[in-house]
Amino acid sequence: MRTILSFAALFLSVLLLQLATGGVGPLDALSGLALDFTAAEIGLLGSAHFFGFFIGCWWAPRLLGTVGHSRAFAAFTAAGSIGLLAHMLVIDPWAWAAMRVASGLCVAGCYTVIEAWLNAKATNANRGRTMGIYRMVDTSGSLVAQLLIGVLDPASYVSYNILAIICCAALLPLTLTRVTQPETPAAPRLRPMLAVRLSPLAAVGVIVAGLSTAAFRMIGPLYGQEVGLRADQIGVFLAAFVLGGALAQYPAGWLADKYDRRHVLIGFSIAAILSCGVTIAAPMGAQTAIMLSAGLFGLTTFPIFSISAAHAHDYASNEERVELSAALMFLYALGAIASPLVTSGLIAAYGPQALFLFISVGHLGLLVFGLARMRARPARTRTSYVFTPRTSFQIGRIFGQRRDRGR
Repeated sequence: MRTILSFAALFLSVLLLQLATGGVGPLDALSGLALDFTAAEIGLLGSAHFFGFFIGCWWAPRLLGTVGHSRAFAAFTAAGSIGLLAHMLVIDPWAWAAMRVASGLCVAGCYTVIEAWLNAKATNANRGRTMGIYRMVDTSGSLVAQLLIGVLDPASYVSYNILAIICCAALLPLTLTRVTQPETPAAPRLRPMLAVRLSPLAAVGVIVAGLSTAAFRMIGPLYGQEVGLRADQIGVFLAAFVLGGALAQYPAGWLADKYDRRHVLIGFSIAAILSCGVTIAAPMGAQTAIMLSAGLFGLTTFPIFSISAAHAHDYASNEERVELSAALMFLYALGAIASPLVTSGLIAAYGPQALFLFISVGHLGLLVFGLARMRARPARTRTSYVFTPRTSFQIGRIFGQRRDRGR
C-alpha cells in the first residue's frame, strides 16, 4: 500500500496518458474511413505515430536533462494535446500525419519522464512491486482505451476534444505532486548495432514484434470494418488483443526462464503463424470467432518482444544493459514505422486477410532465422525474464537490476 501511495501521482498520470493516446489510433482509423481517406492514407497515420515515437525516445532524455522532469512532461503533453485538438480543424491525411507525429512524440516523451522518475525513486526493496503496479496500470489503461472507441463518434470534434481533455488531465497529478523531482539521468547512447552484435536473433525478434503489434493496433480498425464489425465491436476486438497479450506474460515468462529462450521464441512464432491462420479462417461477420481470434493473436504475439529482449540481455554485460534496451527499442520502432503503411496497402489491394498473411510471413522469417541461429552457437546462462513495456529508452534502467539478480 505504501508503494501505491508514494507513486500514486505517477500511476494516475500513466493511466490518463494511456487513455488519451491509446484511443487516438483506432479513432483516427475510423475517422479516416468516415472521411473517405484511402487505406494507404490511414496506414500513413499509424506509421507517422511511430515515427514521432522514435523521435521522442531519442530526444526526450536530452530535453529532460535541460529543463527537468515536470517541465519536460508538460511540454510533451502539450504537444499531444495540440495534435488531438487540431484534427478537426484541418481535414487532410498529411496534416493528420503531422498531428500523429506529435502524439507519438507525446507518448515516448511522457513515458521517458515517468520511467526515469520511477527508476530514481524506487528502491531494491520495492522495485518489483512498483514495476508490477506500473505494468498493471499501463495495461489497464490500454485496455480501456480500446473500449472508448465504442462511445466516441468518428470524425467528431467532441471525440477528439474528450481525448485532449484526458491528455491535459494527465498533467495534473505529476506536476502538482509534492514529491521531490529526482536528479536527471544521463541519456543513453543510441547504438542499434549493439543489439545485432550481441544477439542477431533478438534483433530480428523485436523487429518482427514491431511489425506485428503496430500493424494490428493501427490497421486493426480497418480490418474490423472490412469483416463487418461495428465501431463498438472494433473496440472490443482491439481490447481482446490487449487482454490476450496481458494474459500471456506470466506463462511466457515461466517458459522463457525454464527452457532455452530460442526454443520458446520459435514456439511463439509458430503459434503466431497458427493464430494468423485461425483469424484468416474465421468466417466474415462471425463476431465471436473474430473476437476469440484477436485474443489468441495477442496471446501469441505480445510476449515476443520481451522474450527477444531477455535473450539479448543474456549476452550483455551490466554496463551494456541500458544501451542495449535503447537499441532494441530503436529496432522495434523501425518495424512499427514500416508495418502500418505496408499492411494498409496490402489490404487495399488484396482484402482484409492480407493483414494476417503479412504478419504470418514476418513470423515465418523469424522462425527460419531462429532455427539457423540455434546452429550457430549454444545458449547462454539466462537472466531473469522481464515483461518489458515498449515505452521508452529509460526502460533499460528500470529493469537492469532485476536482470542482474537472475544471473
